[in-house]
Amino acid sequence: MLTFYRPLLLTGLVLFCWSCAVLAPADQQKPNIVVIYADDLGYGDVACYNAERGKIPTPHIDRLAAEGMRFTDGHSSSGVCSPSRYTLLTGRYHWRTRLQSGIVGLWGKPLIDPNRLTVAGLLKQHGYRTACIGKWHLGWDWPIDARDQSLFREPRDKDLQATDEHRTKWQAAFSRPIGGGPTACGFDSYFGTDVPNWPPYCFIEDDRTVGIPSEFLPARLFRNNQASLQGPALEGWTLEPILPALGERAGEFITQAAKHPEPFFLYMPLTSPHTPLAVNQTWKGRSGLGGYADFVMETDAVVGRVLDALQASGKANDTLVLFTSDNGCAPYIGVAEMEAKGHFPSGPLRGYKSDVWEGGHRVPFIVRWPGVVRPSTSCGQLVHQADLLATCAEILGAKVPADAGEDSLTILPLLQGNDQTVREVAISQSSRGLLAIRKGPWKLIFGPGSGGWSKGHDEHAAQLYNLSDDLAESNNLYADKADLVAELTSLMERQVRDGRSTPEAAQQNDVPVNWTRFLSADSSQPK
Repeated sequence: MLTFYRPLLLTGLVLFCWSCAVLAPADQQKPNIVVIYADDLGYGDVACYNAERGKIPTPHIDRLAAEGMRFTDGHSSSGVCSPSRYTLLTGRYHWRTRLQSGIVGLWGKPLIDPNRLTVAGLLKQHGYRTACIGKWHLGWDWPIDARDQSLFREPRDKDLQATDEHRTKWQAAFSRPIGGGPTACGFDSYFGTDVPNWPPYCFIEDDRTVGIPSEFLPARLFRNNQASLQGPALEGWTLEPILPALGERAGEFITQAAKHPEPFFLYMPLTSPHTPLAVNQTWKGRSGLGGYADFVMETDAVVGRVLDALQASGKANDTLVLFTSDNGCAPYIGVAEMEAKGHFPSGPLRGYKSDVWEGGHRVPFIVRWPGVVRPSTSCGQLVHQADLLATCAEILGAKVPADAGEDSLTILPLLQGNDQTVREVAISQSSRGLLAIRKGPWKLIFGPGSGGWSKGHDEHAAQLYNLSDDLAESNNLYADKADLVAELTSLMERQVRDGRSTPEAAQQNDVPVNWTRFLSADSSQPK
């Protein structure tokens, strides 16, 4: 009889221990925190998100979901890169800054104000060892004289030879510290390539280039979704080693940090599966779907390497891991060919990278936290990458200052298993600056079309969708729900006016926000 009941007793004991942990995470030792931030990974590119329309194996990311919680309504701030990174790190919508559309450009200035609190800065204040390993793309104070800008960017369509003048100016610039980067934003250390398909083509460690660029990349490295912009490069630089190097450095950081008593925070913004599609030989052809899908598989393997490093360090059970993506899959990397073979990178969603439609910013969002997050669970509540800051603060029992995290809400109750609304409103934006507001199931887009690269719009000035029964955004109810449109428009106006969306003292946006610019004067016809 005892033998029969033993499995039930063990199961009950496990659930009891888990529920006790959930009741009081603040009483536990501070968790280590690892954020793995994929680049251009679509909602449907992860197998556990796309069982019916996905064909790319992602066993390591799926394992993370099986050991944690998979959010199905998680969002980035934008359909493109830099703005989403800003929001994740600061807990503030990017459109409150100068970045009203697009991304931080080549040799662009820092987007994060040096006085602004970031997730890294908050955790550092609470004794964390902090590291950023990967793609930054939030601007630096590049030590480049404005008069010399033309020597740092050249045409990419032919093989170029660096002149003595190039090398002299590059030597002068890259021999100096580069301000305004990760180590100015709360990180103790940094290693990565600022943007892997842009110059400088070299690694950066902390605030210095690793070596002095002295050549241009050969023209062959700009073909087939490889590098994008020509400029200073290390001699012999190639693109394939970048992703493995990030995986190796992340493993080394975890191994070393685990030997110290203080907790650690690793922010790992991957360079993949964004271009350059620099797939290493081991992964070429593995997916049967093309280079992008091969790169997704290689990306998944790097995620596995980080998880293995956590396990080997003995810190896996003491670590909160968040895996997500900055935006959806880029349509130019062979989406049509993949869909013809049965793989749909956006899954059931409309649109892709750059778009204000769901495929642009609804992304994989997975959290594993042993002892707090119950394994193999899913959550359909609305969450946003802006919520990382407030969540970390609540875990630490800290208060976010009034001039920080203006759009950040804690998702800790969800992680603890309480299926409740923690975020009623969320705002995301397209690459061209078209804004959309969510409240419950309703989504109002303040203009026609995708606001990005995808084509298609109707005769209405704006778009209103009920995502609870129209996830594909195919039935525009804008003309039929005047009262709801007025309510959501007023709500958006308030979110802009108050400089925040959380219930604290109003703040100032950095610049005036023209959120109605895609609407016609009479709101009846598209511009």
